[in-house]
Amino acid sequence: MLLELYGLHTVCEEARCPNIGECWGGGTATFMLLGDTCTRGCRFCNVKSGNPRGWVDPFEPVKLARALKHLGLRYVVITMVARDDLPDGGASHVAEAIRAVKAENPGLIVEALISDFQGDPSALAKVVDARPHVISHNIETVERLTPLVRDRRAKYRQSLQVLANVKRMDPTIYTKSSIMLGLGETREEVERALRDLRSVGVDIVTLGQYLRPSSWHLPVAEYIPPERFEEYRQMALAMGFLYVAAGPLVRTSYRAAEFFLANTIIGGGGYAAR
Repeated sequence: MLLELYGLHTVCEEARCPNIGECWGGGTATFMLLGDTCTRGCRFCNVKSGNPRGWVDPFEPVKLARALKHLGLRYVVITMVARDDLPDGGASHVAEAIRAVKAENPGLIVEALISDFQGDPSALAKVVDARPHVISHNIETVERLTPLVRDRRAKYRQSLQVLANVKRMDPTIYTKSSIMLGLGETREEVERALRDLRSVGVDIVTLGQYLRPSSWHLPVAEYIPPERFEEYRQMALAMGFLYVAAGPLVRTSYRAAEFFLANTIIGGGGYAAR
């Protein structure tokens, strides 16, 4: 397979996403940079945790850019494992990949799904300066459950600040975030989280059902019925989000949201050619 030839990882496979066939068949995919080992240990995530000890493949940005030329995608999401072992959290590597991909693939829409870089604005600025069309960063859950669900270094308010800083640094970049449901959150807490996201200018939000990857991960507290997903979708739209995807199989990288963004960007005066 082409991806194996270039030694690339997709989060679609690593996280066992249920939508892999739909997205790959529809011209979108999510590639994970900086290896397959995350320095954090979130209790919902299937990506393996460990200490890469500073290892980075310096040729990865070029490999990704060249591989994408053969795949015929319309929209690519470039994500990353958290790399707290690196001085800038891997921001310079991600920025280099964005630039390489854009140079080799004119017209391809690029979304960067990033870590919080431990709240370092100078690291975030490296990614913003590479000018992806969309920057995503996930709050993952409501504020009360954050210490239980996410690694202790991933803080709710810190994530909101990352999203706020993107808009402050470059208001033309679309921002996106995601919330998992079924972890024990209340309706009021979901509403508060959505309002928090809008308060920092987030444009797109996705809401999906948490599914337990293994017995080592957090158990599912509740399976959310479709009508409640629709209620949350309408609630978020009323708050002013440009687009909301909500449903049991909706994930951060979700084809419907990416299709909306692609059409918005292309129709927005040539932004995709930046």
